[in-house]
Amino acid sequence: MFSTSPVLQGGVVDGKFLRFLFRFDSDLKLRDDKTVAPKSLIRSLPRRLSWFIAGCVLFVLLVILLFRFVNPTTSAFMLAYLVTDTNPDLQQKWVTLSDISPWMPLAVVASEDQRFPEHHGVDFAAIRKAVSEHKKGQGLRGASTITQQTAKNLFLWNGRSFVRKVLEAGLAIAIDALWPKRRILEVYLNIAEFGRGVYGVEAASRRYFGIPASQLSQAQAARLAAVLPNPKVLSAAQPSDYVWGRVAWIRGQMEQLSGLRYLRELDD
Repeated sequence: MFSTSPVLQGGVVDGKFLRFLFRFDSDLKLRDDKTVAPKSLIRSLPRRLSWFIAGCVLFVLLVILLFRFVNPTTSAFMLAYLVTDTNPDLQQKWVTLSDISPWMPLAVVASEDQRFPEHHGVDFAAIRKAVSEHKKGQGLRGASTITQQTAKNLFLWNGRSFVRKVLEAGLAIAIDALWPKRRILEVYLNIAEFGRGVYGVEAASRRYFGIPASQLSQAQAARLAAVLPNPKVLSAAQPSDYVWGRVAWIRGQMEQLSGLRYLRELDD
């Protein structure tokens, strides 16, 4: 009258039924794991991103600290020139600041960044002044410091994007914090572009005047500094009237800055 249950056979649980339950339970756990995994990954994403950003920042700081003691063998601008120029002929030779005429650092400070001994990488006062002049209808002039230009030439790319300017400012603040002022001038003068394929003051001095950078006169230093805003257009070999005008202005500023005494006490 009564049929025997397929589950119970003589009071013993059927093996097939047990395997079915095991597979069913495993399927449920697998589906739960598949649901939980993406949620766990999403929750951990901000933490992973924070660690990645922190790692990148630490790496950059270590590279900057390294370059305080080790001379960089190249720069982002030099690499860009080698990659993009159809017939590259790069000229660059590293020299110490003591092997550069003292007129040259004074000339670039007079031309590019007269508050260089005072600011901490970014000259916020100069930025506010430039913005104020622009609002009054005057042309928007650049407010990049020598430290910012060093950061741009060494690590970044040419252009006017907001992202690049933010990165440039951050790098400049880090460089100013980790390098002495004299080291900033030394690196800048060795990687700055003075003409097509001409990088660094030693190569520029030999190319345009046939002398080492240690022998540059006040006038020659001012002439090299005059082309720095746009060395691809302005020429130190054949100066235009505009360049000669800048040379005269730079020499006047060098005198107003008390001449060679202005930078003599850097990092003392």
